[in-house]
Formats: sequence, structure tokens, C-alpha cells
Amino acid sequence: MRMIWVFSLCLVATLWVSTPAQGGTDDISNVIEGFVAKQFPEASKHFWVVNGTQWQAENEVVVDLNTVVMGLFSLSPTENRFLLLIVGGKLAAAQNIPLDATADCQPEQA
Repeated sequence: MRMIWVFSLCLVATLWVSTPAQGGTDDISNVIEGFVAKQFPEASKHFWVVNGTQWQAENEVVVDLNTVVMGLFSLSPTENRFLLLIVGGKLAAAQNIPLDATADCQPEQA
């Protein structure tokens, strides 16, 4: 049942990311895919789900990302959660956070 939920969430996120949006969603999805491939080079399969985004500026976005990865010899998937900072279509920073953490991606208040 959990895998059906994760698959459904992934499908919705994929459709959401593929629709026209602010900035270049192609750039964002390519950056995310490149990050996941580099983070898990030994993975036999993977998929990722965008939990949310927060645009900090026109060319700067924070992405709350879940990944599900199957290793070459693993029978169960491994889930991880990351916050990615994408600036100008390039990955500027990444942080691994606990799966159950609340991410506050709001701009700093002056």
C-alpha cells in the first residue's frame, strides 16, 4: 500500500514539474536528476518526488525533495529527504534532512 502511495505522489509531482511554471522547469528537473544520480551512483533504480518549492528570487529556488533508491543488491528501497538550493539552473547547495522534519523554506525576515 505504501508503494502505491509513493508511486501516486511521484506521478503527481512529475506532472506538476512538467507543466509550464516560473523559471525553467526543465532546468530544475535536470538538476534534480543529476543530483540524485551523483548522490546514489550505485543505485539500480531511483525516483524522486518534489514535496514543495520556494522561489527566493527569479533565478533562485529551494526544492524540498524526497528520493527512493533501490541498490544493486538491496531488496528494500531506501528513502531520503533533501533540501536543494538551485541558482541560475545549477545546484548551489544540498542538505540531507530527516524524513519527518518540517522544512521552513521561507525568505529571511529583515
